[in-house]
Amino acid sequence: MTTPVDERVRALLDAGAHADAATEAIRALAPAVLRYVRTLLRDEAEADDAFSYWAETVWNGLPGFRGEASLRTWALRLAYRAALAVRDRAWRRRVRPFATGEASRLAATLRTASAVRVERQRRRLDAALARLTAEQQTLLSLRVDQGLSWEEIAEVLSTTTRRVAPKTVAKRYERLKARLAAELSRKDE
Repeated sequence: MTTPVDERVRALLDAGAHADAATEAIRALAPAVLRYVRTLLRDEAEADDAFSYWAETVWNGLPGFRGEASLRTWALRLAYRAALAVRDRAWRRRVRPFATGEASRLAATLRTASAVRVERQRRRLDAALARLTAEQQTLLSLRVDQGLSWEEIAEVLSTTTRRVAPKTVAKRYERLKARLAAELSRKDE
């Protein structure tokens, strides 16, 4: 599916205005990409690193963009790879310090029974999501947050050596959804 952004970027590329094309692509796709890497990494500093890495990759790689997928799909594939690169760095294993004000916010959350329940549910969901692989988290994020089709998600998850079929992606999503529902419906142990 060709969008107005795809058309503007393609026109700029065809005119040889690579820097302008990259600027247009990054500006147009940045909100969705940033939301995606934040969802996948769940750490603001790591998301910022992945986003910067993504922007550099788009800037340098856009002249080679062949248009076999939509610009959005191509950009999300690059974002997926950037997030994996940031996640795999050795320095990622550091312990996150308790942020200033976080204790106060947590205490305020625990003041009412409904807030306690919501916090418990959020933690359970965060814990369940943390146990997922990067590919599973990407599958959820691209389908739920980004609204991508099965074909687009398959394109993001595919590599040059491993093609993923859209039907396979849809089936994985259904299994993942059932697994999360079962896990989250269990009573606290």
